Amino acid sequence: MSIPNIPDINPDITITIDDTINLLLASIALEELGLAHILNAEGEKIQAALGTLTTGTPPLATSIQDLIDIDNSVQDTIKTIIKKQMLLQFKLEETSNLISS
Repeated sequence: MSIPNIPDINPDITITIDDTINLLLASIALEELGLAHILNAEGEKIQAALGTLTTGTPPLATSIQDLIDIDNSVQDTIKTIIKKQMLLQFKLEETSNLISS
């Protein structure tokens, strides 16, 4: 087995503290947007199960157990989103500490 040949790359990247803060804020905003889309999809899942997503469409849930399963799925997703929201809050607080210092 041979040793890998890693080229000598010295990129010259210059990012100011303001650029860093803006990139962090943009990343938080994009993650929040993604979570909003997931929440919207979960709402549409419930509407589809109940048959209220589009007019004239029969409900996808054909039994009480189907509704319970969908409810459990939505609850699990919302719990995960809440956890992600907490991490984003920490990230925002750390970023705001950068702004104030």
